[in-house]
Order: sequence, then C-alpha cells, then structure tokens
Amino acid sequence: MKNVAKRRHRPLTEAEAAYHGGYAEGRRFGGCQAIMERVQSYVPAPRDMKVLYIPQGFDAIDEGVISALQQSVRECVVGSPAAMLQEAGQHRPDVVLVMNGLHVFPENHLEQVRGIRELGIRTAIWFVDDPYFTEDTASICQHYDIVFTHEEAAVSFYRDKGAQRVIYMPLAVNPGMFHPRRTEPQHQYDICFIGTGFWNRIDLFNQLAPYLADKKVFIAGSQWSRLARLDVLGRFIHEGWIDPAATVDYYNGAKIVINVHRTCENGEDNRNTHQLEGNSINPRTYEISACGTMQITDTRGDLPRYYRPGYDIETFTTAADLQRKIQHYLHHEEERQAMAWRGLLTTMNRHTFIRRMAELLGHL
Repeated sequence: MKNVAKRRHRPLTEAEAAYHGGYAEGRRFGGCQAIMERVQSYVPAPRDMKVLYIPQGFDAIDEGVISALQQSVRECVVGSPAAMLQEAGQHRPDVVLVMNGLHVFPENHLEQVRGIRELGIRTAIWFVDDPYFTEDTASICQHYDIVFTHEEAAVSFYRDKGAQRVIYMPLAVNPGMFHPRRTEPQHQYDICFIGTGFWNRIDLFNQLAPYLADKKVFIAGSQWSRLARLDVLGRFIHEGWIDPAATVDYYNGAKIVINVHRTCENGEDNRNTHQLEGNSINPRTYEISACGTMQITDTRGDLPRYYRPGYDIETFTTAADLQRKIQHYLHHEEERQAMAWRGLLTTMNRHTFIRRMAELLGHL
C-alpha cells in the first residue's frame, strides 16, 4: 500500500502535465462559452447626436468608448488632444467628449476647451484616473460644461471647486477586447498580477513572497525592482509594458488574478495633493472578470454596487487573508471556476461600455 500511495503522489511527467493542463483549459473555456450564450443582448436606441471624442491614448478604454459611441449616436468623430479646437470647428459636433484630459494633453488644452465653448459647442470630460491627480483635475474641472468621474468620492470635490455639473459615471469593459479565449501553456499560471509596482502593492507582495515561492506566478509592469524580496520573486517578474492583447491572454490563462488598487497617498506615485480618498473600483475589476477568470481584489466602498463579494468576485483585507484565499481556491477548482463564471455573466450583462454609454449620453 505504501508503494501505491507513493505512485499516486509522484510528480506528473511533462506529457501528463500537458494533458491535465489541456483538459482543465478546455473545461474552463467551454464553461465560459456556455455563460456567453446566456448574456442578454443589448442594442442601444441610437441618439440623434454628433459627438467628437478625444481619446487619452489608452486603447483598453478608448476603443471601448469609441465602439460604444459608434453604435449609440448618429455620428462619432475621433479627434486628437493636440487639435481638438480645430476639429471641433471643422466638424461642428453637438458635444465634445474628452477622456481624462491628462498625460497626453498639450499645455494649451484648456485654451482649446475655452475656444470650443466660444463656438457654442458643449464640452464634457470623463475623469478616469481619480483621485490620483487632483492637483491637476481640480482646475481642469472648472473649464468644462459637464464633468463625469468614475470616482464617487470626487463628485462633491469637483462641485466645491466650481464645476457646473458633476456626475458619477463608473467605468466599464470593452468586451471586444476583454473576453474569454483559449490560451496556450506559455500564458497559463497559478497566480497573475499585471500593473505598476506602487508601494502598497510592493508591500503586499513582499509579505506574500514566502508563500508564492513554489507557485507558478506571473507579475508584469514597471517599478517592481522596488521589491525587497527579489530573491524570491525576481524570477516571476516581467518588467515593462504588457499590451492589452497580451494582458487578455494572461488573464485567461491564470487560475487566479489578483487586483490591488493603487494607493491614494500623495507623493512619488501620485499628484493627489488634495488627499482625496478612493472609494470606487478600477477598470481592471471589470477587465479580469470579463475574461472568465477568478479574481481576488482588495475592497473599495462601491464594489458591492457592481459585484457580490463571495458570489461573483472574491475580496481580501490583509496579506494573510489573501494567502488563505489563494490557497483555498487553488485547491477547489470547481468552486473557483463557478465564481469566475458568475463574474463573467455579471460583467457582460451589466458592465460593458455599450451599456455605460447609454447612461452617459442620457446626461448629455
């Protein structure tokens, strides 16, 4: 009997591991396909509007918004931050919708907005990096007719700063980019995290290092050289930018994707000089779930509006709590996949850009 027990627990050969991996991947993807067949179809009633959309240069969001606008209004023109005034004068839209107004926008950004308003064209901005750049957005908000923000806590802040009209508008996902797909072995990991190594994330992974040492882990993004436990985690790190298409592969291939919101603390990583606290979930929350993958996220106050912790998403509070939950779900595959599939259904039924855009346009 002892020999039998030893044979049962021997390491799998490479061929056996490939077989089991292929079987598990097929079951996961087949379940995702079954869920996608249950997604409610949604076709928006086209609005008689012409919109000039000014992208921020981040495809994961911009492509979703553009696609949603093209299906939702009479005409959508995609402009550029550098020439938005000229393009507004040329196309004479009903409204100019600006995404974020940060990072890639030129120094004369607000002068261009003033010129657009002088043409009698309404202007709207959707802040999607709140509350991390309040040093900049506190003044930007005053120049637009309508301010949308994905951060619930920022609504009263912008009103106090003199914004005429401020509306809470959560983000969403582009299902044309983030969706279930089959993955190859090079994208299959136990645990995945993709994002910048902000200090709160560094602290978390330093604490997790001993536990992660014998796991198959993928960590990607910049500034992970900050880790104190590079001796353990260094071999897992892929420094630099991972484009959205590759991100979708890694999300699909992971058993568990960890989501950690960045710290709101002003300093090296943020320009949150007004010390606004974050209460709302990031776009990664929707994107991970849209891939039909188990997600464990830290908590934000408005999370229960969009997902049910313990039902279609899992949450953690401390490194020890996260470690316990990773351990549990790695060893309970059916439970893990059931939660991932429920998260997929919730996301595709409620949190796509096409649905969010209908709400946003209603305010315009």
